[in-house]
Amino acid sequence: MTQTKPITKVRRARVVVSRKKAKSRAEQEAFYQRCKPIFESVKLELMQTCYNWYMTVEPETGDYFIAEDELTAINMSRQKHPNAPFYLFQINETGVSGTI
Repeated sequence: MTQTKPITKVRRARVVVSRKKAKSRAEQEAFYQRCKPIFESVKLELMQTCYNWYMTVEPETGDYFIAEDELTAINMSRQKHPNAPFYLFQINETGVSGTI
C-alpha cells in the first residue's frame, strides 16, 4: 500500500500579505520623499551648529523640530502635531544614525 502525499496549494493569505508589505513600503518611500527636501534645505546650515542632533519633519506644514536627543525631538513634534506622522533624521552628511 503506497501513501499519497497531499497536494499543497499556494495560500492566498501569503499573496495578500506580500501585497500589503509592498504597498506599505511604497507609502513609506513616498512619505520619505516628501520629508527629504525639507531636511536637505536646512541640513548644511544646521550641521555647523547642531551636528549629530536629531530633527523631526512634518511634511504637510513643513514644520521641523531639532533636539539633542531623538526622544526630545519626537516629543516636540507630537506636542505640536499630535496625530500627524513625522520622519526622524539625524543632522549629519547622510541623515541617518549609525552605520551598516
